[in-house]
Amino acid sequence: MRSLNRRQWLGTFGAAALAAPSVFAAREKLKIGITDWNLMLDANPKAVVLASQLGFEGVQISFGRKLVDNKLPLDNPELIAQYLQLSKQYGIPIDGTCVDRLHDNGLKSDKLAPKWVSDSIRLTKELHTKVLLVPFFGKWALTNQSEMDYTGDALRDLAPEAEKAGVILGIEDTISAEDNVRMIDRAHSKNVMVYYDVGNSTKAGFDIVKEIRWLGKDRICQFHLKDNPNYLGEGSIEFGAVMHTIRDIGFSGYANLETDAHEQTLEADLRRNLLYIRKVMQQS
Repeated sequence: MRSLNRRQWLGTFGAAALAAPSVFAAREKLKIGITDWNLMLDANPKAVVLASQLGFEGVQISFGRKLVDNKLPLDNPELIAQYLQLSKQYGIPIDGTCVDRLHDNGLKSDKLAPKWVSDSIRLTKELHTKVLLVPFFGKWALTNQSEMDYTGDALRDLAPEAEKAGVILGIEDTISAEDNVRMIDRAHSKNVMVYYDVGNSTKAGFDIVKEIRWLGKDRICQFHLKDNPNYLGEGSIEFGAVMHTIRDIGFSGYANLETDAHEQTLEADLRRNLLYIRKVMQQS
């Protein structure tokens, strides 16, 4: 990615664009958030502050991977209280969470995985939010029907707990929309939904506009927007068509940017992508 310094960024996009959140709130049900890991503040309350300062409307937080006393790093009442206080102080919702420990103990076969999901359901409720991302990547990616069936059964076992807590289990992976729905059907719960990542699905060879429309608003809990390693609008994904489709199906909720950024130009890179997607939303 090419980088811009703050002066160049302001010259390119104009200070008026900083008012975009209030403009879009009036006409869009879709809100744009950011993941804490793309802020380079994984499982760090400072992500709430930075997301607000950059102009995002929500922040998705991760619970951390390096265990502390055999617990998830954020499984700590003082930290949860800090997140809630900062969210209130800076006026930015925690729009969702992620049980990123599943990158180490995957739900498709690891016997430890259900515990981390269960703990994350509890923590998600404590954070007063509803969407918990359940990831399947790397060696834990779903690759065959047996793994999908096992995962569907695991989600079915966890679903009653999620339902009681009012938490949605959002499955994010590299399989087709049809395969995801087969897993959802196997789980037998309205609280198991698709967390749709346009970048992952594009790289996997799927027609993302067709999939989003086929899934519809009732089977998608949230979106990730990215076209890494490119800036949004400079890669292969036609975001005009994507954002039009998301609005056309009547989806309301959050789409979180999961866009790459250079550490030395992180704020400028993220602002550039945020303002681009808001411009696309305005034109779609």
